[in-house]
Amino acid sequence: MIIVMRAGASREEIDNVVARVARDGFTAHLSAGAERTIIGLIGDDRPLDRQLYEVLPGVEKAMAVLKPFKLASREFSAADTLVNIKGVVIGGLPVVLMAGPCAVESRSQLLEIAHAVKAGGAQVLRGGAFKPRSSPYSFQGLGEEALKILAEAREQTGLPVITEIMTPEHLPMVCDYVDMLQIGARNMQNYELLKGVGRTTLPVLLKRGLMATMEELLMSAEYILAAGNRQVVLCERGIRTFEKYTRNTTDINAIPVLKHLTHLPVMLDPSHGTGTARYVLPVARAGIAAGADGLLVEAHCNPEEALSDGGQSLRPEQYSELVRQVRVIARAVERS
Repeated sequence: MIIVMRAGASREEIDNVVARVARDGFTAHLSAGAERTIIGLIGDDRPLDRQLYEVLPGVEKAMAVLKPFKLASREFSAADTLVNIKGVVIGGLPVVLMAGPCAVESRSQLLEIAHAVKAGGAQVLRGGAFKPRSSPYSFQGLGEEALKILAEAREQTGLPVITEIMTPEHLPMVCDYVDMLQIGARNMQNYELLKGVGRTTLPVLLKRGLMATMEELLMSAEYILAAGNRQVVLCERGIRTFEKYTRNTTDINAIPVLKHLTHLPVMLDPSHGTGTARYVLPVARAGIAAGADGLLVEAHCNPEEALSDGGQSLRPEQYSELVRQVRVIARAVERS
């Protein structure tokens, strides 16, 4: 259930409703708009009579939210959520570009590509410190050493840093070094991890699972939101289908559907969505045309030597061309 306060409802009236929600055994989540405040009830509110709240001073109406993702739904917030990463805002008119290697392999490798993607137009630097790999014998990342290198790259370039978090135990350490946390596709339904990042104050990029529906993605976002963290960005990164000519199948449909269902920003990862460098640019263009709020792209100065995902990584000059073409598409759809 959500409770819509009247325009101009006083702070005392809002606090009284929140107190009543708590007395009824629910958690209240507030969304303060320009004119109205919306209060979401978290918990099993099916037995509740909405009239119990509609009679309270300052309440305009109470209504049931039929979708299972309450806080992520458009009913809870008609206005788009803006996620701020050290001054880089995702969800507004500008398209946000994140780029960097799949994995931090060495100091020289990371610093070289960090400067290159910044010169190419990236606003956020990505790089994996801990890598979930299908094979236990594949490169698993440098751990804390990679985090230190990412922090140094941020100092040199001024780019905010995002990296993947794999376990709740890593949270205190990772949060000391980065500006945004990434939940990878394999961890989309790692509920203890979702609750853990929900208790942090860092923005979170939540990737869609390999075989997850859009509703399952939104329910995973709900875990983070319900734990208290409102700074969540969804990321479509391709799903597993019967197709063999690409690594995954990029679900372009998901972008406009998610933009309709939720107020959260939606980004696209065309690198994992295709798995092949030659297809990244056209799919990136399609994603922006479909309404994506940004792109997460893998880039490497020497893809043939990459320890992870070299086949889908763009060289610096390819990345610069992607940014140029994406900006053309963004202007065509009235973005910047």
